[in-house]
Amino acid sequence: MKTIAKVAIVAAVQAVLVGAAVAPQLSARLTGDTYQLRVAPLDPIDPFRGAYVTLDYPDLRHDDSWSDGGGMGAMDDGESGRVFITLTEEGGVMVADEFLRDRPDEGPYLACDDSDWQIRCGIDSFFLPQDKAADMEAQLVDGAVAEVRIDGRGNAALIDVRDP
Repeated sequence: MKTIAKVAIVAAVQAVLVGAAVAPQLSARLTGDTYQLRVAPLDPIDPFRGAYVTLDYPDLRHDDSWSDGGGMGAMDDGESGRVFITLTEEGGVMVADEFLRDRPDEGPYLACDDSDWQIRCGIDSFFLPQDKAADMEAQLVDGAVAEVRIDGRGNAALIDVRDP
């Protein structure tokens, strides 16, 4: 096989892998509906990982075990993998209604995962320029709202964080 053909095949495979990795976020950004979720700071800026703020979603917690430390908790059903969080509106923001292992028939809902030690929905880090990250943490302490787009499959993309 010629070198050019090998390089073309490798480039095509890499393009497909990159596309598959960003497809859920891209789908949510392009086709999703916008929802507001209450947020709070969870983790300060880490100079080794860059300027970002780790967000906590107090209205999306599964249990009270994380009430002091943040995070969404974990499903204690002996399983791990996909978790779907159905959402309902309460006071102008979306809050968790049910935590399910099977995809709901209707939305809105978040498609999450609890393969690690807690439920993750892909909207927990907000990357910012270095000079704005510290200001964002101060804003979060006072209370803020995340603008999140969620598509019909529950894929979510964090768009913005702002004052309520």
